[in-house]
Amino acid sequence: MLDNATIESLARQLYEARKTRTPLRHFSMQHPGMTLADGYAIQRAWVALELADGRSIKGRKIGLTSRAMQVSSQIDEPDYAPLMDDMFLQQGGDIPVSRFIAPRVEVELAFILGRPLQGPGVTLFDVLAATDYVTPAIEIIDARIEQFDRDTKAMRKVFDTISDFAANAGIVLGGRPVRPLDVDLRWVGAMLFRNGVIEETGLAAAVLNHPATGVAWLANKIAPHGESLEAGQVVLAGSFTRPVNAAAGDCFHADYGPLGAVAFRFV
Repeated sequence: MLDNATIESLARQLYEARKTRTPLRHFSMQHPGMTLADGYAIQRAWVALELADGRSIKGRKIGLTSRAMQVSSQIDEPDYAPLMDDMFLQQGGDIPVSRFIAPRVEVELAFILGRPLQGPGVTLFDVLAATDYVTPAIEIIDARIEQFDRDTKAMRKVFDTISDFAANAGIVLGGRPVRPLDVDLRWVGAMLFRNGVIEETGLAAAVLNHPATGVAWLANKIAPHGESLEAGQVVLAGSFTRPVNAAAGDCFHADYGPLGAVAFRFV
């Protein structure tokens, strides 16, 4: 375990990196004994710095929900991080690429809660009952900690990703909101276009067999810390496509069929 002074120092580095758009070297390289608990401790310390700035937590994200991503990250469960209020961006318009270091785009479903969810013991059915509606979403992920080390080209470890807000940087909601029992959420599909070309397709069942499963997992995971998912919060359930690189001038359009679409342009 890292000591408190180190945790506070690393959190401050991430806080500054987000503001200055300056990538950091892998924490796991500097601290080979780093653990999952250290990653979440750094994340919480960074959140405290954001809250002190007047930011607020508007929801949560769940990452690494696909089996392939868990194997590549050498873990056996998803990860999670807060969604800060300034991460929510408008669909249908222009998003400055200068907000990010190395943005990539993923296709997800967002659960908007009508009632709180307090673990332990939360089930998929509890999530469906507590959800006001589900809506298409695009997550913009970023790398305040380099995805690949600038010298060794080694991929960052999951401890780095967790520290780094689970790579979250932006959320764009859109499409047609639906009640969670009005459609079979497992079969919600999407096509992700970049500049008119299909880059990725996927089904929401790729998220732990049902996207609500991840929301239940999260409610139970944070319960030992005295935390819960609150009414009104937005929960990103996890991507069901691979991330697609983005650059200035790229137009993204995620077509969810009957659930509408989400679109924006990086400038």
